[in-house]
Amino acid sequence: MNLITDTSFRHTTLATLAQERASSRPDDTALLFDSGVRLSYAEAWHQANQLARGIQQLGVKPGATLTFQLPNIPESVPLAIAASICGLVINPVVPIYRGKELGFILGDAKTEILFIPHRIRGFDYVDMIRELRSGLPHLRHVICCGGEDDLSEDVLRFEDVMQSGGSGLADIASVDPDDTKVVLYTSGTTGNPKAVRHSHNTLAKALDNGVIAWGLDDRDMMLMPSPVTHVTGYVNGIELPFFTDTKVLLMESWVVSRAVELIETHHATTCVSATPFLRELVDACREQGKDLPSFRLFACGGAAVPSALIYEASEVLANCRAVRVYGSTEVPLVTVGFVADNETQLAAETDGRVYNYEVKICDDDGQDVGRNADGEIWVRGPAMMQGYRDAEQNAAAFSEDGFFQTGDIGQLLDSDAIVITDRKKDIIIRGGENLSAREIEEIVLLHPAVAEAAAVSAPHERLGEGVAVFVTLYGDEAPTLATLTALCAEHQLAKQKWPQWLSVVAEMPKTPSGKIQKAALRAQLKEQGVQLS
Repeated sequence: MNLITDTSFRHTTLATLAQERASSRPDDTALLFDSGVRLSYAEAWHQANQLARGIQQLGVKPGATLTFQLPNIPESVPLAIAASICGLVINPVVPIYRGKELGFILGDAKTEILFIPHRIRGFDYVDMIRELRSGLPHLRHVICCGGEDDLSEDVLRFEDVMQSGGSGLADIASVDPDDTKVVLYTSGTTGNPKAVRHSHNTLAKALDNGVIAWGLDDRDMMLMPSPVTHVTGYVNGIELPFFTDTKVLLMESWVVSRAVELIETHHATTCVSATPFLRELVDACREQGKDLPSFRLFACGGAAVPSALIYEASEVLANCRAVRVYGSTEVPLVTVGFVADNETQLAAETDGRVYNYEVKICDDDGQDVGRNADGEIWVRGPAMMQGYRDAEQNAAAFSEDGFFQTGDIGQLLDSDAIVITDRKKDIIIRGGENLSAREIEEIVLLHPAVAEAAAVSAPHERLGEGVAVFVTLYGDEAPTLATLTALCAEHQLAKQKWPQWLSVVAEMPKTPSGKIQKAALRAQLKEQGVQLS
């Protein structure tokens, strides 16, 4: 079904828009941060120019890849603008990634310049990159934000790179808006993350789809707790205030009491984030007797969204419509929810109204089954990614007529809503973060006692899903959950991917062709009432 309404593109860049805003409204606020920092358009442009000149003086040329693994801190904004000024491909990486994931990404992206924090919650990112660096021949420069005086000579301080840039105007690279602007790595079924490429135009289109559907304007302020290293946080956090008149309030980390305080203090109006954040916000406001009258929209996705939660949000928050949305890094914001006053039931009981995408629901043979029938969701539209970097991955992901095969099973209703009913892809969605089951299984299989391993999603009371592992054994001696988590730590797997539940079984349920039936394992967890916390 063709539900595309606008195929036009902006044909501009973040650098161009940031420069225009700095000239036309220099003192207006672009972004606020939960640390209390306020960034005006003039300040953002000045800092970005300093940083861009510093990057250029390091010899980094247009077309190179700049990776940053930073939380939602003020440095991330001039960094994104500077990358655009320099004509670099920007590669955001979530701070939870450790050596295994980061080493693969930096090598695959051929990263030349990397921005990292020094420490977050006791973890030392500088030590991590020192261990990886010998295997990364393309990595020429590492810059540390918040670095202390004990940094070695091969790691530069963010402030020093800024100061080296001086106060002049950086050379603004000539960029084709259809060129690749950002590469985001997303977990897939094959283990290693996949490199998703978006152009300046496709990413701006994803932003515009939400802005138009939700009517965002200069009266709005977007509260953004999602990481700026996710497509949601990058687009609706860093870029939104330069492409629109909507201001942004970035949270470095989600603390619900702080979120309530920020919404009340700054009269924030909107948020696009994961299910656990909405759950905690509704619970906190009910307990405190608060209804946050300025707050009008919470677009919720990335994990299962119970219908009851959407209804609860409307009851507890005075003027807020909570909606379910659906999309992915490859195809951002396929649906935009239902925001009209008479659409509460659709907002709660569907995964949103399709907006500016073509959608087909297909059977296993690729035939369109039409509306109101289950099948795999195929989508195509102007906000769709350019493709993966890997040609083989593209061949597996796209149909001959250019539809992205999402791997999700669902229906397209007469209301133009999508309802997700199952998931074909072997992904665990923990708090909005995609985890590759294959990647977890590969570590578990390193244990000498494990013959087979199957990682599946298990219900998690806060995060929607967590990691459960089923194993069969070679002999009688079984591993413990503690030994498996220690193995994951030894191989530098992000802690979020560590198994939280373990079951030793005599045999795995399998198809006639020998494939493990993970749906049967998930059903077994449900029957046993397994609930992670």
